[in-house]
Amino acid sequence: MRIEEILAIALEKVGNDRYILSLAVGQRADELSKGAKPLLTSNLIKDLKYTDIALREIAAGVLTIDGVQ
Repeated sequence: MRIEEILAIALEKVGNDRYILSLAVGQRADELSKGAKPLLTSNLIKDLKYTDIALREIAAGVLTIDGVQ
C-alpha cells in the first residue's frame, strides 16, 4: 500500500485533523526511537522509519488517540 493511501486512512481515524495526526505520529515516533515495541508485526515494519511505523499503527487502528472519536 502506498504512503498516500495509508495517510488517508490514518486521517480518517483522527477525524481528518492533520494537526492531531502530526502530533500523534510525532509522539509515537519519539516513543519508538526510545525503545518502545512496535504494535505491528515485524514483517510489516521491516526497514521503515519510526514515523512510517507510527502512521501505519494509527491507520491499522492498533494505536488510538484519546479525545478523537
